[in-house]
Amino acid sequence: MTDAVVSHRDRWKHRETLAEQMIPLIGELYREHGVITSIHGRRLINQSPIGVIKAHRYAHHVTGEELPLERSMLVLQALRGLHPGPASLDLARLLDGHERFGAGRNLDDYLRDELAPTRRDVARRPTDVVLYGFGRIGRLLARILVSHAGGGTGLVLRAIVVRRGGPDDLIKRASLLRRDSVHGPFEGTISVDQEAETILANGTLIQVIYSDDPATVDYTQWGIHDAIVVDNTGRWRDEAGLEQHLRSTGVAKVLLTAPGKGTLPNIVHGVNHETIDDQRIVTAASCTTNAIVPVLAVLHDEYGIEHGHVETVHSYTNDQNLIDNFHKGDRRGRGAPLNMVITETGAAKAVAKALPALEGKLTGNAIRVPTPDVSMAILHLRLRRPSTASEVNDFLRRVSLHSDLRQQIDYIESPEVVSTDFIGSHRAGIVDGLATICTGENLIVYVWYDNEFGYSSQVVRVLETMAGTHPVVVPERVML
Repeated sequence: MTDAVVSHRDRWKHRETLAEQMIPLIGELYREHGVITSIHGRRLINQSPIGVIKAHRYAHHVTGEELPLERSMLVLQALRGLHPGPASLDLARLLDGHERFGAGRNLDDYLRDELAPTRRDVARRPTDVVLYGFGRIGRLLARILVSHAGGGTGLVLRAIVVRRGGPDDLIKRASLLRRDSVHGPFEGTISVDQEAETILANGTLIQVIYSDDPATVDYTQWGIHDAIVVDNTGRWRDEAGLEQHLRSTGVAKVLLTAPGKGTLPNIVHGVNHETIDDQRIVTAASCTTNAIVPVLAVLHDEYGIEHGHVETVHSYTNDQNLIDNFHKGDRRGRGAPLNMVITETGAAKAVAKALPALEGKLTGNAIRVPTPDVSMAILHLRLRRPSTASEVNDFLRRVSLHSDLRQQIDYIESPEVVSTDFIGSHRAGIVDGLATICTGENLIVYVWYDNEFGYSSQVVRVLETMAGTHPVVVPERVML
């Protein structure tokens, strides 16, 4: 081998060694302190050494330079001795902040000041969570809650409630949690106790409860108290229907994973989650609403939106037919894997519940397409202030990195990305910069979103807010 080949191999081995040394520190901070570490939003917890290296490589797309693992190691070692409270810490942004705002202080002193917000009063008592329904969203919520279990002081998945589907119901439910055709295998181990009717997933013991009536379950007989019930069924969408859960013993609050009807608040985390307060019934809106509202909010604040149209290109869902058959909805009876299907969407009207400034300014429509996951929203907007595609893209890129909505909005510029590249994204929406069109006051923005996993991530953020356990995001400084 040439010297150049050996040199590249040695450098790679050195990086692998560093990544392997970082993993125990990342895990310790997570389990002992509730600290979630990331690099420009790319999470480091539960990553392999290669995953850690890739997260550091991602910094190249943000700053033009790859983040050296050595620098992240310094932050992790310092954090270990500072004993932070629960927080979401971006190592790259902390290092950048130290360079720009450190004022000559050493790294330990700078981090100590930045970590001060993590010592605010944060609920340390576990909050019981019950999943009522165990379909596509329910199972993804279970995966996320199990992976976020950490030291057990935040959200704890205690039970799922379903209608019994047959003698092998428990085995089949566990199998669907273990294997997913879209999102891949469950990361960890799953075992089933048929006599106790429980599923044990990575140390989280989940009671399976069979019931047809949300008002009659006594959760306390399984040691569940003051629980938040997440209704994934979509069967009840108004206050009267969802109040049934509150009549069950052991339930404190209810979260609906669909747009609510009537006066129920539609919450899009990052935009209006601070309005939750002590409300007992909250809805997490729809996947499309969560994808578009954060982008619409920042564009309206920056440019002003006179009016617009939202066209959703949405993957098919299980309320459609595999082959042509009767369906009470228009066109949805036609075979989903074979057709593009024009259908209605309430997302444009639902925007006003989370963003009242845009009430009456948006229209919307949807096209269901033959893909199982990942959708796209096309925002055609009329702006008050004219702009250019490059200016809008630069603004949205900075928002995705440095604003209070950086957990909701992602940004990408690549001529090769397609829908499957966004499976598993935990952001609510991803702006495709190369597709942006802007001619003066007319703006068209394309927003990808994983309508299953990205939405489920938003639901968990709402859950954390309801429970008072949402981690502080550090650094808090917004650098737009």
